[in-house]
Amino acid sequence: MKLFRTVLAVTAVATTTLLGTSAAQAAPGADFTGIAALSNCSASLVRYAESVDTDKALVLTNGHCYEGGFLQPGQVLVNKASTRSITLLKPDSSRAGTVRADKILYGTMTKTDLIVYEVNESYASIRSRLKVTPLTLAKQGPADGAGMAVVSGYWKRIYTCSVQATIPQLREGDWTWQDSIKYRQPGCETIGGTSGSPVVSTSTGEMIGINNTGNEDGERCTVNNPCEVDADGNVTVDQGAAYGEQTWWLYTCLTANRTIDLGRSGCQLPKPVGRR
Repeated sequence: MKLFRTVLAVTAVATTTLLGTSAAQAAPGADFTGIAALSNCSASLVRYAESVDTDKALVLTNGHCYEGGFLQPGQVLVNKASTRSITLLKPDSSRAGTVRADKILYGTMTKTDLIVYEVNESYASIRSRLKVTPLTLAKQGPADGAGMAVVSGYWKRIYTCSVQATIPQLREGDWTWQDSIKYRQPGCETIGGTSGSPVVSTSTGEMIGINNTGNEDGERCTVNNPCEVDADGNVTVDQGAAYGEQTWWLYTCLTANRTIDLGRSGCQLPKPVGRR
C-alpha cells in the first residue's frame, strides 16, 4: 500500500454540472483542481453526478489512510465522528486552504480500499471561500486502454498512463480487493504518499478509481507486494505494477437524497459484520 514509501501522482479536473463553472477549465488530468493532501496520504474533493451546491462536501481517500490506522479485513466504518483536517490545493498545486471532516460516512479495506469523509461545509461554501471545485465520481469502472492520470496532492505530482486491465482479485497481506484497476507502465509508477490519489479519466475528467498500491519488491501477496489472482485462482506477481480500486460501487448504495444506504437493493459495498 502506497502509504509512506515513495511517490507518484495524478491529477484532477473540475466539473461544473449543478455546481457552477470554474474560472479556468483545464484539460482533464492537467491540473490539481479538486485535489487534497492529508498528513499521510493524498485525497480529493469529490461529488456524485447528482450532487447539488447545498450538499455537504465529500473527501475521498484510501481506507488504509484512516487516521486510526489500517482497517482490519472485514472491518467497515459507518457514520463515525471525525475531526480530520484536510488541505485543498489550487489548480497550480499551491495551497488553497483547509476544510475539516466531521464524519466518516463510509470506510473499508475490504473488496475496495476507500474512506468517504463528510466535510462540515457545503460545496458552495468551499467554492466561495477557497475557489475550489470537486471531481465528479464516474458511474462505472474504466475500460482497458482508457487514458488516465493519478494525481497526488501529497507530492503535488501528476502521472499519466492508461488502464492495462481490470484484475479479478488482488491480494496484499491480509487484505483482498476485487476488480482492481491495473495501470499500464511506464508512466504511473506510484510510490508511498500517492495512496488515496484519484485516478482521473483524461477524456472525461471524472474520477474513475482510487490509487492504492503497487508491487515494489517482486514478493508474492505480501504488504507492498500485491499479487494478482485470476478467475481460476492462478496467482501472478508483476513487480513494478501499480493498482487502484473501484469507486463507482458507491452509486449502487446511494439514495435519492445522496446518502449511503448499505441496505439498498443492489448495494455492492461491504457491510459491517452482522448487517444484512
